[in-house]
Amino acid sequence: MSDRRSLKFYQADVFTGQPFGGNPVAVFPDAHGLADYQLQRIAREMNLSETVFVLPPMDQAAVVRLRIFTPTQEIPFAGHPVLGTFFVLAQLGLIAVTDGVTRVMQECNIGLFPVELHAEDGELTRVVMTQPKPEFLGPVDAIEDVYKIAGALGLPKYAITDMKWPIEVVSTGLPVLIVPLRTLTAVRSIQLNAPAIVDVCSQFGANGVMAFTTVTVEPSATVHARMFAPSIGILEDPATGSASGALGAYLVQNGVVDVAPTTEIVVEQGYEIERPSQIFVRVESDDDIIQTVKVGGQCVMVVEGTLTF
Repeated sequence: MSDRRSLKFYQADVFTGQPFGGNPVAVFPDAHGLADYQLQRIAREMNLSETVFVLPPMDQAAVVRLRIFTPTQEIPFAGHPVLGTFFVLAQLGLIAVTDGVTRVMQECNIGLFPVELHAEDGELTRVVMTQPKPEFLGPVDAIEDVYKIAGALGLPKYAITDMKWPIEVVSTGLPVLIVPLRTLTAVRSIQLNAPAIVDVCSQFGANGVMAFTTVTVEPSATVHARMFAPSIGILEDPATGSASGALGAYLVQNGVVDVAPTTEIVVEQGYEIERPSQIFVRVESDDDIIQTVKVGGQCVMVVEGTLTF
């Protein structure tokens, strides 16, 4: 028994102000000394879409280094795990936060990226991260490929062929295949064929598929979305920060929304799996070229525990 190790962990719901909404993430604030296989086993035990392990930074410009694992593999970058982790670290007093905006730098497997912690009257109100500049990796043009994507989503062919916006792979850190749909009914009626989605993602070099419509449940939302990533162990994600950043860039690039030098977008997600989420995206452009994509939202702490192994 003396060889066993105990680790404190915390679980936060991200992109929501209410417990049991948003996307949960498990955070281990002190993962120093753990081997890679242990990190993966712990993530599998937590069985959330992502588990984050906090380590000392290798680059002194950052306050921490994050390693992010799904139940099946490590991923180089993500959205809600970063926001949830910085929320937890701030709540624990491991990052000093003052009223207004506190700016820090995070280190992950693809580099250094800024994080903003917004506070008012001593309370953390929002966490915002800057994502890598968007890459538009190409539209899906071949009609047989479009039909294949429709089949993988369990939708009739006409559901995705009668759209003026492209099916396209976009990345702001992780590539996602973005699929526009005309109606909320179409998005809600998706019947996922997981092996077919894995095949589609492999064919187009994407981590997952995000389907969206401009018809929303909440009047305050810009788009309603669903995200599927079975190839990395996530059948359906309730709130996806990395994909929402890519979606925000797509909406601006293709003129789906009214574009300004700063375009504010609200993505609603997770409604079909009873974890409603609100993801705030800000796309900053200069001369019609996207310069910055930021993704943020509220977080709430829901679990504090100890893992012994």
